[in-house]
Amino acid sequence: MRQRVATLAWRVVLAAGLVCGVGLLPWLTRTDPAYTVLKARSAEREPTPEVLAGIRRQLGLDGGPLHSLTGWLGGLLRGDAGQSWISGGDVLPDVLQALGASLLLMGAALLVAVLTAGLICLRTLRLGARRRLGGRRAGGGVSAVLASLPEFLVASVLATVVGVQLGWLPALGWYGPQWTVLPALALGLPAGAVLGRLLDDLLPGAFGEPWALAAAARGLTGRSIARQAVRRCVPALLPNLGLFVVGLTGGAVAVEQVFDIPGLGRTTLQAALAQDLPVLQAGTLALVLLAALATGATRVAARLLTGPALRDGALSSLHRPAPPAGGLLPLLYGLVLLAVAGLGLTRDPLALDTGQRLRAPSLDHPFGTDALGRDLLARVGHGALDTLLLAAAISAAALLVGVLLGLVPRVSAPLVDTVNAVPPVLVALLVTAVAGSGAATPALAVGAVAWTPLAAHTSALLLQERATLHITATKGLGAGRVHLLRYELLPAVLPPVLRHALLRLPGVALALASLGFLGLGAQPPSPEWGLLLAENQPYAERAPWAVLAPAAVLALLGALAVSAAGALRRRSPGRHPGTTGAGKSGAGERRPVARAEREPAGVR
Repeated sequence: MRQRVATLAWRVVLAAGLVCGVGLLPWLTRTDPAYTVLKARSAEREPTPEVLAGIRRQLGLDGGPLHSLTGWLGGLLRGDAGQSWISGGDVLPDVLQALGASLLLMGAALLVAVLTAGLICLRTLRLGARRRLGGRRAGGGVSAVLASLPEFLVASVLATVVGVQLGWLPALGWYGPQWTVLPALALGLPAGAVLGRLLDDLLPGAFGEPWALAAAARGLTGRSIARQAVRRCVPALLPNLGLFVVGLTGGAVAVEQVFDIPGLGRTTLQAALAQDLPVLQAGTLALVLLAALATGATRVAARLLTGPALRDGALSSLHRPAPPAGGLLPLLYGLVLLAVAGLGLTRDPLALDTGQRLRAPSLDHPFGTDALGRDLLARVGHGALDTLLLAAAISAAALLVGVLLGLVPRVSAPLVDTVNAVPPVLVALLVTAVAGSGAATPALAVGAVAWTPLAAHTSALLLQERATLHITATKGLGAGRVHLLRYELLPAVLPPVLRHALLRLPGVALALASLGFLGLGAQPPSPEWGLLLAENQPYAERAPWAVLAPAAVLALLGALAVSAAGALRRRSPGRHPGTTGAGKSGAGERRPVARAEREPAGVR
């Protein structure tokens, strides 16, 4: 009981710190909020000292940050979130309306994500149900492409092709269920690809557990076994699913911008840009509360799905050695990516030739040219050097921080919930307010939130691994905490988390590109990938190669990450009981279980 109270207090402190940090935004920026409000309300008035002082008194800024925060918090207790500094209207109705739109979009996107994840795992489920599951994974190429496509690029293509050219669905606005289809696809497809790969990574271990072998021996249908295998793997994915819920609500800024959706993410971004502090505070608080509800619901669902086995230490480990998969593919993808970057580095990315504007790919310009006649191969190559190195460095740091914090879930879980409630765009705005805009802003913003899914994954896997039979047996033999952590828990948890970090590598690059797309990163004429997509997106219909070139390189990066994650599955001496249970011999045969595999870990 005392631990629960301490955890709750830690959550409250973090949430309060976040809201207070957002509340200090006007005092962190280098511009006067009164001047911003004056220009928004009446651009014709002169910003004289008397006029600015009157606006500060009207907004309550003359009393300092503490007076502003206490006044806002006191209003919340009365159900009043204040009035907008820009429009003068009540904040709460507008924020609730934006939250409703975001929740509807999130629900539709989550449905798309679940269906996409199911399709990616479909072949693995079929092979596992037939007891013919081998080392190779299904849907690697498809999931790589889906996971590496920028959401704003998918949104732009869907809006242009499906909405405008074909006219099948409305492309702009927010007036009913039909308007949710295209943005839900743009958000749900990449998220579903990541969830599908994580689920596909766990399924072979579930099909190799004793219950699955016994069910197959008793003649249960493959569909029933597959359904129970999914149920067995879902608890380890629920924490990340909770993160997706918040990310699809507050982090869908670029998609909301493309489709003109008045969602919470877009409302919060506009409030931050306009320094509309009451709207920004209310939007951030709504995201924090949503994060707390989502993560609390996923933890309850995980315990209900796992049942008393989690409490009694009766689980078996899902992480067994598996045959190598995709050994040559990472090398092939890596060589192609290096070749593209190398060829691009030999060209000048800033050379202008207005007579060659929007030229199609040719021998002189293999990727074509952009709207200023610059060679796209050169710009993609030079952008790859910065983007890939930066994404790799951020991913490595996120892996280290995520694993270390995941090992102490009582500390990390509330921190994950709070940090995940802040979209990278808002973090970038806060960084910009403190340190100014520049190339380092996207790196700091993405790095501040990139570790959260890895920490959540580590904590979820650690919770289930500690409840396994071999850990219970090893404890009974007198093993201490250090021995368990070094020889049992970390060897089981690190490989899947490392594969997860590799799968997140394209997402880190995409987050950097998204901030560049929104103008919060590197500025022109930098060849950064996000800027390339933003600059050429208006010409997607006339010159599609201008957008497809950087998008294809992002897809190649995703394929490299997925194939490298599969190649990490090497056959090694197993410490955990059980076997994959199905080789090439078919449903009726199983290889004998070795003595070392029958004995609990720790028995020598």
